[in-house]
Amino acid sequence: MAREELTRLTGNGTCGEDDCPNVYRTASGSIVVQGDVSDAFTPPQGEGLVEIPESVLREAVRALGR
Repeated sequence: MAREELTRLTGNGTCGEDDCPNVYRTASGSIVVQGDVSDAFTPPQGEGLVEIPESVLREAVRALGR
């Protein structure tokens, strides 16, 4: 899936187009999170962990109208 196919829910454009922690919504309604890779624990094969600031998550919730 290309980034252009996602709806960006967060980011005010002050830290560049592609390099910020962000939350996106897919056409099917699921959520994709971009952030720093985390090593908090080892996830199951095929999954990954990312870390984002709480403010980014709150912004995404506001964008979704919840």
